[in-house]
Amino acid sequence: MSPDSKALSDFHPFDPAVIANPFEFNRRLVAEAPVYRDPKTKLVLVSSYDCVMDVLRRHEDFSSRFAQAMGGGGAGGGNSEIAEVMKDGYPTVDTMLTADPPEHKRFRGLVNKAFTPRRVAGIESEMVKISEALVDAFAQQGRFKALEDYGVPIPLNVIADQLGVPRDDLPMFRRFTEGFVAQLGGLASPEEQVEAAKLIVEYQHYFAERLEEARANPREDIISDLVRARIEGERPLDTAEALSIIQQLLVAGHETTASTIAAGLLFMIDHPDQQARLREDLSLLPNAIEEVIRLTSPTQNMWRVTTRECEVGGVELAKGEFVFVRYGAANRDPAVFPDPDRFDIARENAPDHLAFGHGIHFCIGAMLARKELEVAYRTLFARVENLRVAPGQEIRHKPSMLLRALDDFELEFDLK
Repeated sequence: MSPDSKALSDFHPFDPAVIANPFEFNRRLVAEAPVYRDPKTKLVLVSSYDCVMDVLRRHEDFSSRFAQAMGGGGAGGGNSEIAEVMKDGYPTVDTMLTADPPEHKRFRGLVNKAFTPRRVAGIESEMVKISEALVDAFAQQGRFKALEDYGVPIPLNVIADQLGVPRDDLPMFRRFTEGFVAQLGGLASPEEQVEAAKLIVEYQHYFAERLEEARANPREDIISDLVRARIEGERPLDTAEALSIIQQLLVAGHETTASTIAAGLLFMIDHPDQQARLREDLSLLPNAIEEVIRLTSPTQNMWRVTTRECEVGGVELAKGEFVFVRYGAANRDPAVFPDPDRFDIARENAPDHLAFGHGIHFCIGAMLARKELEVAYRTLFARVENLRVAPGQEIRHKPSMLLRALDDFELEFDLK
């Protein structure tokens, strides 16, 4: 049966094949049912650009408090073994990603200054040093792992520096992130969920100690900023709230950026004409990055929960319905992006993508991520040429409801 001969009801949003290759399902949703109540999962899938924008603008109708609505995943979600593990940790609280106004605005305001244009510009030189040192390490080998050797260390070093934690602990932070990604992805096995819970508790204890150190000896970093912060000028953040904010900064601060760095290299390899054009004119790099982000959409989907009876795209929704906002589909909506699957580094409206979200939940680290991508590509292109996927590599993505994160793979190159 060809994809076009299948009914939408024949697709399952969480079928491993659909998650690995969501493009046909997304195309059909945008064309046939931009707001679609899936009969298998009972979820409302919102996929067209205009409808996704509508949902993101209406936080009073579409709540971001999905963690509590889904059973407070961090508390075990009905799994007694996970609940037992989490007893040794701190409670899950809603701060930025899973909060609504006015709480969302208060918590976001506490970390805004870490991602201002001035702060990002001030750390660009350090990004360059990190990137150049990474290329130095594999330059004579003629090959490198796209994630482990390059994509991950750039944003992970940067966010660790901003948090004020030692770079020697980076392997530990990577493990913590894997735990959060497994929990967030929603497709881990029961055994994997338990291991993820253990990593999350380990993360909590590690950063609870760092918070205590900052209370005793504050510095100029995000953790110290959180310790000094006061909610509405009165009470300080408690440890659970601070841990929630740090978790989001740690995961969002490197996981999606790392995968996008690697995905962009694949786009360049698969489209040598576009890569050649970019190498000839690096003024196109910022727009090329927007096109990479649009096509990659590292956060493919996100949850919302309806707070009351409402309507979107002509479809009536009841209070308490789970809405699955499909950024990846919206970013390939042909009504907004003509020939949407084409990689075009000069696409005029590439920056109109929704990969960073929109409205009050627009990604707080978007400017930082863009700068990290720019430095990563500029540094690599200055040093190597003839980039190619090493023989025998299989390009795969990690199973996840929400993220489109690459498994690692090796690239080969020639030195310039």
